[in-house]
Formats: sequence, C-alpha cells, structure tokens
Amino acid sequence: MLGSFHDAEDLAQETLLRAWRARDQYDPARASVRTWLYRIAANACLTALDGRARRPLPSGLGAPSDDPGAALAPALDVPWLEPFPDARFDAAARTDLRLALVAATQYLPPRQRAVLVLREVLQFSAAEVADQLGTTVPAVNSALQRARAAVAHIGDAAELAEPGDPAVRAVVDQYVRAFESADVTGLVKLLADDAVLEMPPVPLWYRGSRDYGLFMRRVFAMRGPGWQVRTLTANGQPALAAYAPEPSGAACALHSLQVLTIAGGQVTANVVFADPRVFAPFELPGQVSAGKLPQPR
Repeated sequence: MLGSFHDAEDLAQETLLRAWRARDQYDPARASVRTWLYRIAANACLTALDGRARRPLPSGLGAPSDDPGAALAPALDVPWLEPFPDARFDAAARTDLRLALVAATQYLPPRQRAVLVLREVLQFSAAEVADQLGTTVPAVNSALQRARAAVAHIGDAAELAEPGDPAVRAVVDQYVRAFESADVTGLVKLLADDAVLEMPPVPLWYRGSRDYGLFMRRVFAMRGPGWQVRTLTANGQPALAAYAPEPSGAACALHSLQVLTIAGGQVTANVVFADPRVFAPFELPGQVSAGKLPQPR
C-alpha cells in the first residue's frame, strides 16, 4: 500500500502498538486475531496516506527520453517507489510485490488500494473487508472492480517465471557477464526490443534496446570497466547489486540496485535504484574488492 520499505516498517510498528493498546477491546467472537490485526494495519496505512503524494517510477511521470546524453539530475523532492528485499517476506507473496504491480497500485485512491490488497493479496472475504474498513459489502465489491480495471494492464503474473527458474538464471548470468565486461553489444542481445530502463531518483527513462544500449555505453565511458556485480532478488524478481570501480582501482563501491523483469528469455525492464537510502534493507556491503579489470568492448 505504501510503496516504501521504510514507511512499511514504521507502520508495522504502529500497528502493533495500536493492537497492544486496544488489546482489551479484542473480541474473538467477532473476528480472528489475523482479521483484527489487518483491520488495524489497513486503517493505519489509510491514515498515513491521507494527503500524501503517490510513489511513482520515472515511467509514470512522462514520456521516455530520446537523448542518451541527457543530464542525470536527481529529483530528490519526489517520493520515489522503493524496492523490497525478498528476505523480508513469504515467497508466496512474490507476485503481489512485483514492481510494476506496486507502481500501478500507487495510482489508486487509498481505499481502493486497501480493498485490492485485502481482497486479492490477503484473500479476505468481501464481508471481512467491509468490517475492516467500516463500509458495506457492495462498496467493497465496487472498489475492487475499479481497482482491478486500473491495474489490468500489468498482465498475468503467470507470464513471469520465478527468479530461481533455470531459464531466468541463465539470462541473469549472461547479463552479469556482459555488464562486468562492459560488453554493451552482449547486453543489448539480451534485451526485448521495447525494453525499459529507468533510474530513480533521476526522472529520466528510456524505452527500446537501442537507447538502452546507447545509455550503457555512456555509463561505461564515464565510469570505466571493472564493475563487480552481486545477484540477489527484490520484489520477487531477479536483482543485481552493481559496484562501480573506484579511481584507485583497488575496490568497487556500491553504485545501484537493479531490479530486472525477465519474460520470454529476455530482459523487458530494468529499474536502477541509485538512492543510497534504498540499499540498507538489503544489507549490502558498501565496498567490494576489485577483480581483474576486463577490457571494454
């Protein structure tokens, strides 16, 4: 609902505090503990979202750029969508935390967002959700219908394989080898024709393998070869922690967290999070030793 790992942690604590303070009011005859806690959580989120701006990705703010050399000025005033470390949630929830779905959910009014999460993700009945949100079953059903229509363009989660799928791992391994070798041609071969590259907090984004490749040439020209990459997962998707070579050549510093969408054996999207604040939940080292520097291609 919040689109922010840090906000979610704060609201989880707020939920437990509210539950503790209201423990004498809990009636097991009316609801299970699970239903009661999610009612508190949903209303804590609705209160937090009141008057708050949605959390977008760059692709939600305007048309793609056609200038691979555009200035990389971060928009620090935008409350960007944040990635979520897979280690913090049940594997069964992965498809519900895909970046594209969470980004689309941010465009819903808060109550529609709550209904979608409670009904579709947490599988509460319409009657339970009506009780949790203090509304009626027809209102819940109506909100769910509108929310489903708003996110229908995201597509079927079944089209995306799990990060551990051998075919997905093969694409990731090839992408890592090409990235660490500064092999732009190799990277482009792994991209879908309409692949999307975006880089919050920089509001720029690119669509198409050509512009993706041109931008990567710029990156390697600016920072040089010798990048180190660690693989992980985020939002139920394969992800990379990219470490850029330092001027001394002795080490590489954490540069970005890249969340890949892979479908049909190709990279269809890459969201490159470069704000250091998103790194902490993933417990990544800030620096790694440099390996043998490959020659740029």
